[in-house]
Amino acid sequence: MSRGLCEGMAESSEEPLSRRDRARADTVREIKTTARRVLVEQGVDGLALRAVAREMGMTAPGLYRYFASREDLVEHVVADLYDELTDLLERVRDDARPATSGVQLLEISRAFRTWATTHHAEFGLLFGSAGERVIDPADMHGQGDHPPQVASRRFGGVFAELVARIYLEQGFPVPDESEIDPALRAQLREWCAKLPVPLPLGVVHVFLSCWIRLYGMVCMEVFGHLRFALQDAEPMFEAELRALGEVLGIAGEYRPPSA
Repeated sequence: MSRGLCEGMAESSEEPLSRRDRARADTVREIKTTARRVLVEQGVDGLALRAVAREMGMTAPGLYRYFASREDLVEHVVADLYDELTDLLERVRDDARPATSGVQLLEISRAFRTWATTHHAEFGLLFGSAGERVIDPADMHGQGDHPPQVASRRFGGVFAELVARIYLEQGFPVPDESEIDPALRAQLREWCAKLPVPLPLGVVHVFLSCWIRLYGMVCMEVFGHLRFALQDAEPMFEAELRALGEVLGIAGEYRPPSA
């Protein structure tokens, strides 16, 4: 029996939600949507249960029937934002033509920058110090099963999977393990053990180095740290993208962004 049919049968066998459960789910969605709007309008410091409740015409104690604390609400908003961003990257990846791993990686990198530069408040909550003021970094990016952790691993997996595919399909230069500093080597080995596909430490080293360059470039642009030199950071971003293509052996697949 096909997987799709099995899933369809499983879904059809589930009990339909009661009217009360549907109403609760609708309220939870409205609370998270309102919390995001408050975040965008007032910043992370303004993201308080009282502010969300006021926007919804509820009392702050009433929100505790749905979220145990401000941190609980923020965790779910963070998870939703990660899922929104990951859904976008996956659509861009699947629509990329030609559908090679190299082209897909270049396209999702551009999509990541576009989302970041058009969602400053949301980006700050996910990737900046704003998020760390409301959620313990270990709870946001650790290996547990908190909603932000699950969602952030899915986000990172989109990039990691493509880099791994590029290496497995055509390869790219990687350092030998003996060339990596012992202190770094130990940390990379610990991280590598958690990955779904075993890869040489040199590959993990290259991936992390590329991510630091890509993510660092986007962060500096979003938080205004390039304005001392650049009013328009896109050409510099594209230069970095071409350089990363050289590192990963996909420079021949680079094309300037479409209008």
